[in-house]
Amino acid sequence: MTEDRRLLADKTPFPQGLDERLRQQFTFLIEVDQLKAIMRQSPLASVRRRENDAEHSWHLAMMVVLLAEYSDEPIDVGHTVQLVLIHDLIEIYAGDTPLYDGAAGRDQRDREVAAADELFALLPDDQALRIRALWDEFEERRTPEARFAKAMDRLQPLLLNWMARGGTWKTPGVTADDVRSRKAVIADASGVLWEAGRRLIDEGEKRGWSRSGEAPQ
Repeated sequence: MTEDRRLLADKTPFPQGLDERLRQQFTFLIEVDQLKAIMRQSPLASVRRRENDAEHSWHLAMMVVLLAEYSDEPIDVGHTVQLVLIHDLIEIYAGDTPLYDGAAGRDQRDREVAAADELFALLPDDQALRIRALWDEFEERRTPEARFAKAMDRLQPLLLNWMARGGTWKTPGVTADDVRSRKAVIADASGVLWEAGRRLIDEGEKRGWSRSGEAPQ
């Protein structure tokens, strides 16, 4: 824990005598409530505001449940849901890094690893190891579940940007080719979903919802 970091649970300390394991679990659960306050760039389809990280993670979990049939490889749906629910928890400390912000992305890995080290250490040792392993699995994308989870992470904002008739596709300096390049990771998990996603990007470009031209170097 960093010296200047105050845990949310410290604002209203749990009573004396509470089982220590349960205290650690409650403390972690209260700490990750902050995910609801981490704002992303993607616009919501239902109201005129941006989504937060908790909403994003819930939406990914729903997508896994509904779209798992399109995975190119068999996946364990329950395990994949765990991956998408955990993958952005570190943004509580590291902050959200917009996909099209190259400058912010330069130190993203370092910030997120440091955040993972700090956040997951709040849990009992056995759970800290398990949750950290899930986060590492998502980041490394070595399993079919992790590849599909990452695909959902890229497909969900694509759907929201389609509904917004551009959304973050209109970020200054970003072109339709850049969008295609950043979203192509979907193909690592599902040819069907990438074909659908690419069709939405192509159609958005035709409608003027993104800039035509080559992706920036």
